[in-house]
Amino acid sequence: MKVIVLGGGVVGVTTAYQLQRDGHDVTVVDRQPIVAGETSWGNAGMVAPGHSFVWSSPKAPMILLKSLVLRDQALRFKFSVDPKLYGWSWLFLMECTSEKARRSTLLKHRLAAYSQSVLQDVIKAESVSYDRNDRGIIYFHRSQEALDRGVAQMKLLESDGQLIKVLNRDEVVSLDPSLSSAKEEIVGAIYCPTDETGDPAKFTRALAEIIVSRGATVLNSTNIQALEVASGQITGVRTDKGVLTGDAYVLALGSYSPILARQIGINLPIYPVKGYSLTIPIEGHVQPPNVAVVDEHNLVAISRFGDRIRVTATAEFAGYNTTHKPSDFEFMKRVTQELYPDGGNYDRAEMWAGLRPMTPNNLPFFGRRKYGNLYLNTGHGHIGWTMSHGSARITADFIAGRTPDIPMEGLAP
Repeated sequence: MKVIVLGGGVVGVTTAYQLQRDGHDVTVVDRQPIVAGETSWGNAGMVAPGHSFVWSSPKAPMILLKSLVLRDQALRFKFSVDPKLYGWSWLFLMECTSEKARRSTLLKHRLAAYSQSVLQDVIKAESVSYDRNDRGIIYFHRSQEALDRGVAQMKLLESDGQLIKVLNRDEVVSLDPSLSSAKEEIVGAIYCPTDETGDPAKFTRALAEIIVSRGATVLNSTNIQALEVASGQITGVRTDKGVLTGDAYVLALGSYSPILARQIGINLPIYPVKGYSLTIPIEGHVQPPNVAVVDEHNLVAISRFGDRIRVTATAEFAGYNTTHKPSDFEFMKRVTQELYPDGGNYDRAEMWAGLRPMTPNNLPFFGRRKYGNLYLNTGHGHIGWTMSHGSARITADFIAGRTPDIPMEGLAP
Protein backbone atom coordinates (compact mmCIF):
# COMPACT_ATOMS: atom_id res chain seq x y z
CA MET A 1 0.00 0.00 0.00
CA LYS A 2 1.17 3.54 -0.72
CA VAL A 3 0.78 5.79 2.31
CA ILE A 4 1.22 9.57 2.40
CA VAL A 5 2.22 10.91 5.84
CA LEU A 6 1.42 14.59 6.27
CA GLY A 7 3.95 16.03 8.69
CA GLY A 8 7.70 15.62 9.17
CA GLY A 9 7.98 15.99 12.92
CA VAL A 10 8.78 13.18 15.30
CA VAL A 11 5.19 11.85 15.10
CA GLY A 12 5.16 11.82 11.30
CA VAL A 13 8.60 10.28 10.83
CA THR A 14 8.12 7.58 13.47
CA THR A 15 4.80 6.74 11.81
CA ALA A 16 6.53 6.47 8.44
CA TYR A 17 9.13 4.16 10.00
CA GLN A 18 6.51 1.81 11.45
CA LEU A 19 4.55 1.79 8.18
CA GLN A 20 7.67 0.95 6.23
CA ARG A 21 8.41 -1.91 8.63
CA ASP A 22 4.99 -3.26 7.69
CA GLY A 23 5.98 -3.20 4.03
CA HIS A 24 4.23 -0.05 2.86
CA ASP A 25 5.56 2.45 0.32
CA VAL A 26 5.78 5.67 2.33
CA THR A 27 6.05 9.36 1.44
CA VAL A 28 6.48 12.05 4.12
CA VAL A 29 5.49 15.63 3.26
CA ASP A 30 6.59 18.65 5.27
CA ARG A 31 6.87 22.37 4.68
CA GLN A 32 10.14 22.81 6.56
CA PRO A 33 13.49 22.41 4.72
CA ILE A 34 14.45 19.59 7.11
CA VAL A 35 12.43 17.15 9.22
CA ALA A 36 11.88 18.01 12.88
CA GLY A 37 12.06 21.68 11.99
CA GLU A 38 9.30 22.90 14.29
CA THR A 39 8.01 21.63 17.65
CA SER A 40 10.16 18.50 17.50
CA TRP A 41 13.27 20.69 17.43
CA GLY A 42 12.98 22.74 20.62
CA ASN A 43 11.23 20.62 23.24
CA ALA A 44 12.64 19.27 26.50
CA GLY A 45 13.56 15.90 25.00
CA MET A 46 12.05 13.95 27.87
CA VAL A 47 10.66 10.48 27.29
CA ALA A 48 8.69 10.74 30.48
CA PRO A 49 5.75 8.50 31.35
CA GLY A 50 6.32 9.83 34.86
CA HIS A 51 5.20 13.23 33.59
CA SER A 52 1.82 12.04 32.26
CA PHE A 53 -0.46 14.19 34.39
CA VAL A 54 -2.90 16.11 32.22
CA TRP A 55 -3.09 19.88 32.30
CA SER A 56 -6.87 19.80 32.67
CA SER A 57 -6.81 19.52 36.46
CA PRO A 58 -9.24 21.18 38.89
CA LYS A 59 -6.50 23.74 39.63
CA ALA A 60 -6.06 24.81 36.00
CA PRO A 61 -8.95 27.33 35.78
CA MET A 62 -7.56 29.38 38.68
CA ILE A 63 -4.04 29.27 37.20
CA LEU A 64 -5.38 30.59 33.89
CA LEU A 65 -7.37 33.29 35.68
CA LYS A 66 -4.31 34.40 37.67
CA SER A 67 -2.24 34.52 34.49
CA LEU A 68 -4.31 37.46 33.26
CA VAL A 69 -2.59 39.63 35.86
CA LEU A 70 0.46 37.61 37.00
CA ARG A 71 3.27 36.82 34.55
CA ASP A 72 4.88 34.05 36.62
CA GLN A 73 2.16 31.46 36.01
CA ALA A 74 3.06 28.21 34.23
CA LEU A 75 -0.04 28.50 32.05
CA ARG A 76 -0.58 31.90 30.48
CA PHE A 77 -3.89 32.91 28.94
CA LYS A 78 -4.23 35.95 26.72
CA PHE A 79 -7.45 37.47 25.44
CA SER A 80 -7.67 37.11 21.68
CA VAL A 81 -9.94 37.91 18.75
CA ASP A 82 -9.68 34.26 17.72
CA PRO A 83 -13.07 32.62 18.47
CA LYS A 84 -11.47 29.16 18.28
CA LEU A 85 -9.51 29.95 21.45
CA TYR A 86 -12.72 30.41 23.42
CA GLY A 87 -14.37 27.33 21.95
CA TRP A 88 -11.31 25.25 22.83
CA SER A 89 -11.07 26.85 26.28
CA TRP A 90 -14.67 25.90 27.07
CA LEU A 91 -13.95 22.27 26.15
CA PHE A 92 -10.78 22.42 28.27
CA LEU A 93 -12.66 23.75 31.29
CA MET A 94 -15.20 20.94 30.93
CA GLU A 95 -12.31 18.48 31.40
CA CYS A 96 -11.10 20.12 34.62
CA THR A 97 -12.85 17.83 37.08
CA SER A 98 -11.11 15.39 39.38
CA GLU A 99 -12.77 12.37 37.81
CA LYS A 100 -12.01 13.37 34.22
CA ALA A 101 -8.43 14.40 35.04
CA ARG A 102 -7.80 11.06 36.74
CA ARG A 103 -9.19 9.09 33.81
CA SER A 104 -7.30 11.10 31.18
CA THR A 105 -4.05 10.87 33.16
CA LEU A 106 -4.26 7.07 33.32
CA LEU A 107 -5.02 6.86 29.59
CA LYS A 108 -2.13 9.19 28.86
CA HIS A 109 0.20 7.13 31.03
CA ARG A 110 -0.90 3.92 29.31
CA LEU A 111 0.02 5.38 25.95
CA ALA A 112 3.27 6.93 27.21
CA ALA A 113 4.51 3.71 28.82
CA TYR A 114 3.63 1.67 25.74
CA SER A 115 5.34 4.23 23.54
CA GLN A 116 8.54 3.99 25.55
CA SER A 117 8.54 0.22 25.06
CA VAL A 118 8.21 0.70 21.30
CA LEU A 119 11.11 3.16 21.40
CA GLN A 120 13.24 0.49 23.10
CA ASP A 121 12.41 -1.90 20.27
CA VAL A 122 13.46 0.69 17.68
CA ILE A 123 16.73 1.34 19.52
CA LYS A 124 17.49 -2.38 19.51
CA ALA A 125 16.72 -2.67 15.81
CA GLU A 126 18.46 0.47 14.53
CA SER A 127 21.69 2.34 15.09
CA VAL A 128 20.42 5.78 16.07
CA SER A 129 22.58 8.32 17.89
CA TYR A 130 20.56 11.01 19.65
CA ASP A 131 22.33 11.91 22.94
CA ARG A 132 20.27 9.43 24.91
CA ASN A 133 20.44 9.55 28.71
CA ASP A 134 18.69 6.68 30.50
CA ARG A 135 19.52 7.71 34.08
CA GLY A 136 15.93 8.71 34.82
CA ILE A 137 14.36 12.08 35.64
CA ILE A 138 14.31 13.90 38.98
CA TYR A 139 11.09 15.82 39.77
CA PHE A 140 12.19 17.95 42.71
CA HIS A 141 10.31 20.17 45.13
CA ARG A 142 11.34 23.18 47.17
CA SER A 143 9.00 22.68 50.17
CA GLN A 144 7.97 19.68 52.24
CA GLU A 145 4.31 20.46 51.67
CA ALA A 146 4.76 20.43 47.89
CA LEU A 147 6.78 17.22 48.05
CA ASP A 148 4.10 15.50 50.12
CA ARG A 149 1.44 16.59 47.62
CA GLY A 150 3.60 15.40 44.73
CA VAL A 151 4.15 11.99 46.31
CA ALA A 152 0.43 11.59 46.96
CA GLN A 153 -0.36 12.59 43.39
CA MET A 154 2.25 10.24 41.95
CA LYS A 155 0.51 7.30 43.60
CA LEU A 156 -1.92 7.40 40.69
CA LEU A 157 0.83 6.66 38.16
CA GLU A 158 2.45 4.20 40.54
CA SER A 159 -0.83 2.27 40.60
CA ASP A 160 -0.51 2.01 36.82
CA GLY A 161 2.99 0.53 36.98
CA GLN A 162 5.18 3.65 37.08
CA LEU A 163 8.34 3.06 39.11
CA ILE A 164 9.03 5.90 41.54
CA LYS A 165 11.46 6.57 44.38
CA VAL A 166 11.16 9.36 46.92
CA LEU A 167 14.51 11.05 47.60
CA ASN A 168 15.65 13.48 50.28
CA ARG A 169 17.96 16.36 49.36
CA ASP A 170 21.11 14.36 50.13
CA GLU A 171 19.98 11.55 47.86
CA VAL A 172 19.17 14.04 45.09
CA VAL A 173 22.67 15.49 45.22
CA SER A 174 24.19 12.03 45.46
CA LEU A 175 22.36 11.10 42.25
CA ASP A 176 23.60 14.25 40.51
CA PRO A 177 26.42 16.14 42.30
CA SER A 178 25.98 19.01 39.84
CA LEU A 179 23.06 20.12 42.02
CA SER A 180 25.26 20.47 45.11
CA SER A 181 25.29 24.26 45.09
CA ALA A 182 21.45 24.27 45.09
CA LYS A 183 21.13 21.60 47.77
CA GLU A 184 19.53 23.86 50.38
CA GLU A 185 16.84 24.93 47.91
CA ILE A 186 15.72 21.34 47.35
CA VAL A 187 13.69 19.59 50.05
CA GLY A 188 13.34 16.32 48.16
CA ALA A 189 12.26 14.76 44.92
CA ILE A 190 10.30 12.07 43.17
CA TYR A 191 12.69 10.09 41.02
CA CYS A 192 11.46 8.09 38.03
CA PRO A 193 14.44 5.88 37.16
CA THR A 194 12.84 4.46 34.01
CA ASP A 195 12.18 7.87 32.45
CA GLU A 196 14.83 9.05 30.00
CA THR A 197 15.88 11.87 27.70
CA GLY A 198 17.35 12.40 24.26
CA ASP A 199 17.37 14.91 21.44
CA PRO A 200 14.13 14.30 19.49
CA ALA A 201 15.22 16.31 16.46
CA LYS A 202 18.48 14.37 16.20
CA PHE A 203 16.55 11.11 16.53
CA THR A 204 13.94 12.11 13.96
CA ARG A 205 16.54 13.13 11.39
CA ALA A 206 18.51 9.92 11.87
CA LEU A 207 15.33 7.87 11.50
CA ALA A 208 14.38 9.79 8.37
CA GLU A 209 17.75 8.92 6.85
CA ILE A 210 17.11 5.26 7.64
CA ILE A 211 13.70 5.13 5.96
CA VAL A 212 14.97 7.04 2.92
CA SER A 213 17.85 4.57 2.57
CA ARG A 214 15.21 1.83 2.44
CA GLY A 215 13.14 3.44 -0.27
CA ALA A 216 10.87 5.97 1.42
CA THR A 217 10.46 9.49 0.07
CA VAL A 218 10.72 12.60 2.24
CA LEU A 219 9.51 15.77 0.55
CA ASN A 220 10.74 18.81 2.47
CA SER A 221 10.05 22.46 1.62
CA THR A 222 6.68 21.29 0.30
CA ASN A 223 3.59 23.25 1.33
CA ILE A 224 0.38 21.27 1.70
CA GLN A 225 -2.47 23.32 0.30
CA ALA A 226 -5.53 21.04 0.43
CA LEU A 227 -6.83 17.49 0.54
CA GLU A 228 -8.81 16.36 -2.49
CA VAL A 229 -11.86 14.20 -1.74
CA ALA A 230 -14.40 12.13 -3.64
CA SER A 231 -16.93 9.44 -2.66
CA GLY A 232 -15.91 9.39 1.00
CA GLN A 233 -12.20 8.96 0.26
CA ILE A 234 -9.14 11.17 0.12
CA THR A 235 -8.00 11.10 -3.50
CA GLY A 236 -4.92 13.29 -3.27
CA VAL A 237 -2.87 15.93 -1.48
CA ARG A 238 -2.51 19.19 -3.35
CA THR A 239 0.86 20.84 -2.70
CA ASP A 240 2.77 23.75 -4.18
CA LYS A 241 4.75 21.15 -6.13
CA GLY A 242 1.86 19.14 -7.51
CA VAL A 243 -0.67 16.55 -6.38
CA LEU A 244 0.43 13.47 -4.41
CA THR A 245 -1.75 10.38 -4.45
CA GLY A 246 -1.78 7.27 -2.28
CA ASP A 247 -3.98 4.51 -0.92
CA ALA A 248 -4.02 5.88 2.62
CA TYR A 249 -3.18 9.21 4.27
CA VAL A 250 -2.01 10.03 7.80
CA LEU A 251 -2.65 13.46 9.28
CA ALA A 252 0.29 14.23 11.60
CA LEU A 253 0.65 17.98 11.28
CA GLY A 254 0.54 18.80 14.97
CA SER A 255 -0.88 22.27 15.63
CA TYR A 256 -1.63 22.73 11.94
CA SER A 257 -3.77 19.60 11.66
CA PRO A 258 -7.10 21.33 12.44
CA ILE A 259 -6.52 23.92 9.71
CA LEU A 260 -6.24 21.28 7.00
CA ALA A 261 -8.94 19.07 8.53
CA ARG A 262 -11.41 21.94 8.68
CA GLN A 263 -11.25 22.28 4.89
CA ILE A 264 -12.79 18.82 4.51
CA GLY A 265 -15.38 19.11 7.27
CA ILE A 266 -13.49 17.57 10.18
CA ASN A 267 -13.43 19.52 13.44
CA LEU A 268 -10.37 18.79 15.56
CA PRO A 269 -10.28 20.65 18.89
CA ILE A 270 -6.53 21.18 18.82
CA TYR A 271 -5.15 24.56 19.83
CA PRO A 272 -1.54 25.77 19.59
CA VAL A 273 0.05 26.49 22.96
CA LYS A 274 3.38 28.28 22.75
CA GLY A 275 6.31 26.91 24.69
CA TYR A 276 9.76 28.46 25.12
CA SER A 277 13.15 26.81 25.25
CA LEU A 278 16.82 27.64 25.64
CA THR A 279 19.67 25.56 24.25
CA ILE A 280 22.83 26.32 26.21
CA PRO A 281 26.30 25.21 25.09
CA ILE A 282 28.35 23.63 27.88
CA GLU A 283 31.68 24.73 26.39
CA GLY A 284 34.01 23.28 29.01
CA HIS A 285 32.00 24.24 32.08
CA VAL A 286 32.60 21.62 34.73
CA GLN A 287 29.23 21.12 36.41
CA PRO A 288 26.50 20.70 33.79
CA PRO A 289 23.48 18.55 34.68
CA ASN A 290 24.00 14.80 34.43
CA VAL A 291 20.43 13.73 35.17
CA ALA A 292 17.37 15.50 33.77
CA VAL A 293 15.27 17.45 36.25
CA VAL A 294 11.93 19.19 36.51
CA ASP A 295 11.80 22.02 39.02
CA GLU A 296 8.18 21.47 40.08
CA HIS A 297 7.94 24.80 41.88
CA ASN A 298 8.96 26.84 38.83
CA LEU A 299 7.84 24.27 36.22
CA VAL A 300 11.18 24.45 34.44
CA ALA A 301 12.45 21.28 32.74
CA ILE A 302 16.19 20.79 32.17
CA SER A 303 17.84 18.07 30.09
CA ARG A 304 21.35 17.50 28.83
CA PHE A 305 21.98 16.59 25.18
CA GLY A 306 25.67 15.75 24.99
CA ASP A 307 27.47 19.09 24.96
CA ARG A 308 24.24 21.12 25.25
CA ILE A 309 21.64 21.85 27.92
CA ARG A 310 17.98 22.16 26.91
CA VAL A 311 15.71 24.21 29.17
CA THR A 312 11.95 24.55 28.64
CA ALA A 313 9.21 26.43 30.46
CA THR A 314 5.88 28.20 30.10
CA ALA A 315 2.72 27.39 28.19
CA GLU A 316 1.14 30.42 26.56
CA PHE A 317 -2.19 30.51 24.78
CA ALA A 318 -1.17 32.90 22.02
CA GLY A 319 -2.50 31.36 18.80
CA TYR A 320 -0.14 30.65 15.91
CA ASN A 321 2.40 33.17 17.15
CA THR A 322 5.97 31.95 17.63
CA THR A 323 7.63 35.33 18.08
CA HIS A 324 9.76 35.84 21.16
CA LYS A 325 12.05 38.35 22.83
CA PRO A 326 14.95 37.99 25.29
CA SER A 327 12.81 38.91 28.30
CA ASP A 328 10.65 35.82 27.68
CA PHE A 329 13.61 33.64 28.66
CA GLU A 330 15.00 35.54 31.65
CA PHE A 331 13.14 33.52 34.27
CA MET A 332 14.06 30.05 32.98
CA LYS A 333 17.64 31.16 32.42
CA ARG A 334 17.91 32.49 35.98
CA VAL A 335 16.45 29.30 37.47
CA THR A 336 18.89 27.13 35.50
CA GLN A 337 21.89 29.29 36.33
CA GLU A 338 21.04 29.18 40.03
CA LEU A 339 20.81 25.39 39.94
CA TYR A 340 23.97 24.92 37.84
CA PRO A 341 26.20 28.01 38.28
CA ASP A 342 29.00 26.41 36.26
CA GLY A 343 26.74 24.41 33.97
CA GLY A 344 27.22 26.15 30.66
CA ASN A 345 27.80 29.34 28.71
CA TYR A 346 24.53 31.07 29.54
CA ASP A 347 25.44 34.15 27.53
CA ARG A 348 25.37 32.09 24.32
CA ALA A 349 22.01 30.40 24.92
CA GLU A 350 19.92 29.90 21.77
CA MET A 351 16.33 31.10 22.17
CA TRP A 352 13.37 29.31 20.58
CA ALA A 353 9.58 29.26 20.76
CA GLY A 354 7.26 26.70 19.21
CA LEU A 355 3.71 25.39 19.32
CA ARG A 356 2.38 22.42 21.25
CA PRO A 357 -0.74 20.84 19.66
CA MET A 358 -3.01 20.66 22.70
CA THR A 359 -6.33 18.86 22.95
CA PRO A 360 -8.75 19.69 25.78
CA ASN A 361 -8.03 16.42 27.63
CA ASN A 362 -4.34 16.15 26.56
CA LEU A 363 -5.00 12.92 24.62
CA PRO A 364 -4.13 12.66 20.91
CA PHE A 365 -6.51 11.75 18.12
CA PHE A 366 -6.21 8.36 16.43
CA GLY A 367 -8.02 6.35 13.81
CA ARG A 368 -10.23 7.16 10.88
CA ARG A 369 -12.51 10.17 10.80
CA LYS A 370 -15.19 10.74 8.16
CA TYR A 371 -13.07 9.46 5.25
CA GLY A 372 -12.29 5.78 4.82
CA ASN A 373 -8.59 6.20 4.06
CA LEU A 374 -7.68 9.17 6.28
CA TYR A 375 -6.06 8.29 9.61
CA LEU A 376 -5.40 10.73 12.43
CA ASN A 377 -2.23 10.75 14.51
CA THR A 378 -2.14 14.23 15.96
CA GLY A 379 -2.70 16.38 19.05
CA HIS A 380 0.10 15.04 21.27
CA GLY A 381 0.48 18.23 23.27
CA HIS A 382 3.54 18.75 25.44
CA ILE A 383 4.87 15.15 25.40
CA GLY A 384 4.76 14.28 21.71
CA TRP A 385 8.28 12.84 21.86
CA THR A 386 7.19 10.56 24.72
CA MET A 387 4.04 9.34 22.94
CA SER A 388 5.28 9.35 19.34
CA HIS A 389 6.56 5.78 19.00
CA GLY A 390 3.50 4.12 20.46
CA SER A 391 1.25 6.41 18.44
CA ALA A 392 3.15 5.44 15.30
CA ARG A 393 2.75 1.74 16.02
CA ILE A 394 -0.96 2.16 16.78
CA THR A 395 -1.50 4.04 13.52
CA ALA A 396 0.34 1.37 11.53
CA ASP A 397 -1.82 -1.28 13.22
CA PHE A 398 -5.01 0.57 12.32
CA ILE A 399 -3.95 0.88 8.69
CA ALA A 400 -3.11 -2.84 8.62
CA GLY A 401 -6.46 -3.72 10.18
CA ARG A 402 -4.77 -5.11 13.30
CA THR A 403 -5.77 -4.66 16.92
CA PRO A 404 -3.14 -2.52 18.72
CA ASP A 405 -1.14 -4.02 21.57
CA ILE A 406 -2.78 -1.81 24.20
CA PRO A 407 -6.50 -1.28 24.91
CA MET A 408 -7.74 1.65 22.84
CA GLU A 409 -10.92 2.35 24.79
CA GLY A 410 -10.80 6.03 25.58
CA LEU A 411 -7.96 6.64 23.12
CA ALA A 412 -9.63 6.08 19.76
CA PRO A 413 -13.16 6.03 18.34
